[in-house]
Amino acid sequence: MGHKNIIPNFLKKGDTIGIVAIAGKTNETHLANAISVFENWGLKILVGNHIFDNFNQFSATDENRSKDLNSMIHNAYVKAIISLRGGYGTSKILDLIDLKSLKESKKWVIGFSDITALHLALNNIGICSLHATMPTNFNSTHVISLESLKNSLFGVLNKYEVEINSLNVLGKVRGEIVGGNLSLIYSLNSTKYEINCNNKILFIEDLNEQLYHLDRMMLNLKLSGKLAKIKGLVVGGMSNMKDSETNFGKTAYEIIYDYVKEYKYPVLFNFPAGHIEKNFALVIGSEVVLTVNKSNSLLEFV
Repeated sequence: MGHKNIIPNFLKKGDTIGIVAIAGKTNETHLANAISVFENWGLKILVGNHIFDNFNQFSATDENRSKDLNSMIHNAYVKAIISLRGGYGTSKILDLIDLKSLKESKKWVIGFSDITALHLALNNIGICSLHATMPTNFNSTHVISLESLKNSLFGVLNKYEVEINSLNVLGKVRGEIVGGNLSLIYSLNSTKYEINCNNKILFIEDLNEQLYHLDRMMLNLKLSGKLAKIKGLVVGGMSNMKDSETNFGKTAYEIIYDYVKEYKYPVLFNFPAGHIEKNFALVIGSEVVLTVNKSNSLLEFV
């Protein structure tokens, strides 16, 4: 089948990784986390000029956040770019990013949560990117999260084994994996950055949402025809979800299951990715084989 999207160039020791902050306000600890891990991996580091501007809840103004990212895109020495953290703000700068040059330079873009906005934009122009842990989480994340990030960057294909879940729908399928944070997918629907998940395996995760908000977002995916067109679903962490005073009556996973149970494709729940301790790296836009069995499940990059 082969990859139809561009896989960025894998890193080697001595390469430079660019550190930016394209969303929320950051601090020195986030940068220290990044430096200690990446230097340990033999990488050099280049830091954006505006990561500590602290403009209200953002790391910097829209203009300066995009300026930092574009300078990393245009710097020939920088082979990968990671955002220190998520939060909110990536969507606000999408129109200011030189996506064309990013695709041509074949650099890795790394992050999750709010960085999903950039993953969607890059997937739509045909270049893979890396949904993975960020420096704000480096101290608290499981060691396997960092290992999977390193593997992805240095060209080692990850193969993930996942425990069974009673809501899983069994099956095996091969396809391109897309997605990320459900709130970002939802917020960019009907824009030029809208997710294209036709005939693809969709991954979703989320954090701190009301259960009825989750239902609303899944309903949107259903009514827009997206859930009928995917070939598999991988559900990561649905962390710290909140119920109303009048109970919604279902768990987060039950809400999702009810929206996809009529379809025949495999569904894998409780995948270790998202706002949880184990946050396995996913190469968005890459080919995977998803196998959901009675005894265990596998997600393999091919």
